[in-house]
Formats: sequence, C-alpha cells, structure tokens
Amino acid sequence: MRPKKHKTTGSNDLFRARLDQIINMKHELVLLAGKVDWDWIDGEIAPLYSENGRPGIETRFMIGLLLLKHIYGLSDEGVCERWVHDPYFQFFTGE
Repeated sequence: MRPKKHKTTGSNDLFRARLDQIINMKHELVLLAGKVDWDWIDGEIAPLYSENGRPGIETRFMIGLLLLKHIYGLSDEGVCERWVHDPYFQFFTGE
C-alpha cells in the first residue's frame, strides 16, 4: 500500500523544534535535498506498491536513506545510527 503523505499544518508543534529553524540551510545536504525531485521519484515508485496491506514507509525517507548510505559509504546499520544523531540526515530524508 502506498505511504501516507505527511500532513503539514501551518501551526508549529509546541514541543518539537523544526529542523529548518535550527540547522544551517547552506549545508551540502540541505542544498542537495532541494535539488532532488522527490515528487518525480515518488511517481516513479508508486506503481510498485501493492494495494493491500498497511501503508508503506514514505518514499523520500527510503530513497533518502539509500542515497545517504551510498554517498557516505555506510552500512545499513551505520546509516540508521547516524540518522538518529545527525539533523542534516533527518532533514534530507524529510523528517
């Protein structure tokens, strides 16, 4: 089943800082994230999803982790561990 899109509301979450307010917007991963056509990638991958089952993981998150893994030469575990601690990795994957 296709992943559900993030609902973006105009209000800020009182208990959660937005990454774009605390990171350097000129960082290489922020700039790269702006150049990737995430909607096109989502459209190309959409037909591969089944209509049954629970909703999948967001395409930007999956593809973003795959790109980060290859850019930085990380293992599956390494990219996940770094994602937890690196706000630029989180921003790149759309969190």
